[in-house]
Amino acid sequence: MRTRASRRTSSKSLSLRTALLILAFVPGVALAALWAVTSGQTFFDFQRQAAQGRLAEKAGQPSNAVYYNLQEERRLSAERLAGQAGAAEALTRQRHSTDGAVATFLSLSDDSAVGDAPAEVRDAVADARQAIGKLSAQRSLVDDGDADQQEAVYRYYTDLISVDLKLFTALSHVDNGRITTASQPLVDLFWTKEMVSRSDALLARGWSRGRLSAKDYQQVQQAVLGQSFLQNAKLTPYLPADLVAVWQKMTSGAAWQSKTRVEQTLLHPAAPDASGNVRLPADRQKPWRLAMDTLKPQLEGVIEERTDQVVAEGKDSVLSLLRRLVLTSLIGLAAVVAVVLTTWRLTRSLRLRIRRLQEQAEALEKALPEVVERLGRGEDIDVETEARAIRPQAEDGAADELTRLGQALNLARTSALQAAVNQADQHRGFERLLQRIARRTQQLIGQQLKKLDEMERRHEDSEVLDGLFDLDHLTARLRRYEENLVILSGGTPHRRWRKPVALLDVMRSAQGEVQDYQRVVLDLDGSPWLAARAVGPVSHVLAELIENALAFSRPPSPVEVRAATVSRGLAIEVEDRGLGMDEDQLAEANALMLRPPRLDILAHAEDIRLGLHVVARLAAQYGLGVEFRSSAYGGTRVVVLVPGELTVAEPAPRGPVGVPAPEPVPAAATATAGPQDP
Repeated sequence: MRTRASRRTSSKSLSLRTALLILAFVPGVALAALWAVTSGQTFFDFQRQAAQGRLAEKAGQPSNAVYYNLQEERRLSAERLAGQAGAAEALTRQRHSTDGAVATFLSLSDDSAVGDAPAEVRDAVADARQAIGKLSAQRSLVDDGDADQQEAVYRYYTDLISVDLKLFTALSHVDNGRITTASQPLVDLFWTKEMVSRSDALLARGWSRGRLSAKDYQQVQQAVLGQSFLQNAKLTPYLPADLVAVWQKMTSGAAWQSKTRVEQTLLHPAAPDASGNVRLPADRQKPWRLAMDTLKPQLEGVIEERTDQVVAEGKDSVLSLLRRLVLTSLIGLAAVVAVVLTTWRLTRSLRLRIRRLQEQAEALEKALPEVVERLGRGEDIDVETEARAIRPQAEDGAADELTRLGQALNLARTSALQAAVNQADQHRGFERLLQRIARRTQQLIGQQLKKLDEMERRHEDSEVLDGLFDLDHLTARLRRYEENLVILSGGTPHRRWRKPVALLDVMRSAQGEVQDYQRVVLDLDGSPWLAARAVGPVSHVLAELIENALAFSRPPSPVEVRAATVSRGLAIEVEDRGLGMDEDQLAEANALMLRPPRLDILAHAEDIRLGLHVVARLAAQYGLGVEFRSSAYGGTRVVVLVPGELTVAEPAPRGPVGVPAPEPVPAAATATAGPQDP
């Protein structure tokens, strides 16, 4: 069967010359495409960031003025509704200032200015323009209303300012992550000033009356706490060092300290009176107003300074991106030309050499897997004959890289074949040696069992008999371990039975070959019998599974062995209440039972599952079905299916039936047994 490489080589749709031409031009074309994409992407990034910078200047900075004026108009509107003296004239002047800022913003934020802006910015501008359209109606409500309109007016101005803050946030989300990060403290500065302004507007409702409603008082406390959180968590840690110094100078000044003292007073719990109002400290109004009038320009100055820094940083970023665009384009173009020329010259000089080496290497590629497969089947091969070499041409240089590559392939092929042959010979020799040693040991164990049986018959002392029975039990286990070595090394145990044996006796025999046999509980349904040739394998399999169950379950929990006749033969279950196996381990064990691999004993000497390899070998040899399942008790349940052809009908009784014993192993057979012994 041809390999994928040979099929690809035999195809005439793509010649070697064409392949080398593709090898020469594809990198150049790919690099050219990469250069074009990179340059184009950088150019588009430059365009987007430049447009975002222009938008921030056109719409962002006018929004600052709208933001400042709306905050002041909100406070004066609250004083006007509260009936404070002089508030009406101040509010009129402030409205003129607000109208100028709004007109500038509306003229710079029309569709022509923000049509290409991101959706987030367009939505924020649209919301701001829509909210500003309701400004005249709200002013009329202030002029014609009374103190009952305080909440509605306050909510309108606060919502309008929040829309303005939403626009600031949208403008800070640019493609340059560094600028976005730098803009975040600026947005937090706007929010901090808004918290201060909200406190001022809410208190303006009650200073003239000396009291606030409990709801308004709670909102003042929330604004003060929000301001403190923004200052400590979002401003001070992230502002640049120069602005941190300015901010600390402002917060350590007399005006800020006076404001803080008033806020601390307001944060103390205060119970409302019978009308639901909370009294305001009358002596705090004048210090508060003086502090607010002093801090307002200072806060605006910090915001404007940070705005200028962000704008300048954005311009520097755009210029840096432009420089990178020019350098990337020039260097990329030079690299494309160099790659195309270099690859063309190299592939042109290597084409003939590669073709020659490819032809000879493909011939070896076809032969090597076949040789390794034959070796795996146990065939003898001649390494010199099979290791056909890649022959260099006369015109090839002795020190040429391709020549040395051919020599390396020759050496690797010969070494691989020789190593495989040596390993196979060593493995077969070790198996034969291991089987001879194991069988000689089995002969001694058989003699020892016979001697123990004779001693058990001669002695009647209970203590002596107990010791002899223990020795007999240990020797039976030792015999099974020696049989494991024979099975794992490819041989077959020599214990034979001439007559069928009752399954109950087989189960008892397996029970007697494990260490903690007192924990084993036998349960047999009926009286099935096993054919003579199945007695040894089934007993051995049960002994290994019972020992495995005992090893992985904690005493004194029992290990149950149940057997019953089923439609396809006999089903024997070995169930423990131990640690159990997860799904992967169960799947691995069942796969081992279905396809037992050839086991390298030396490589698996530390594997605790050697008993499972023995079970898998015996199951495959005698047609037994072995399946591992989870137990309802949390442990493992193993089902052994003995096929019907390995069972027989119960023989007619001929008197008392003793414990079955295998046929003795001839000494000559034991001494000369090899890997193919029956």
